[in-house]
Amino acid sequence: MISIEHENNLITASVFGEFTLADFQDLEQQVAHQVEFQGKVNLLIDLSDMTGYTLDVAREDIKFSRQHAYDFEKIAVVTDDQWLIWSAWVSNLFIEAEVQLFENIEAAKAWLGE
Repeated sequence: MISIEHENNLITASVFGEFTLADFQDLEQQVAHQVEFQGKVNLLIDLSDMTGYTLDVAREDIKFSRQHAYDFEKIAVVTDDQWLIWSAWVSNLFIEAEVQLFENIEAAKAWLGE
């Protein structure tokens, strides 16, 4: 399940349980809408309560990163999962945004607010 909130140019997405393709597609639609009306956005992805994800999410993430390579200023990812840390690093190869990994949401929000 995913929860998505908007505040100015910040999109906050929190994943609970398994991250599915339907969840990811919901996030994609929200990002596309914000970019259309606000220009570049910041993204906070909280994966600290995620229990897993489907393989199609990983594939869609790479596709999404390539399609939206110039649509983000900053991306903050909250996780302590080593596989997700590696995945974020790989996604960073396809985008122009600053990407930082955090162990807690407070630090991520502080960095995004700079």
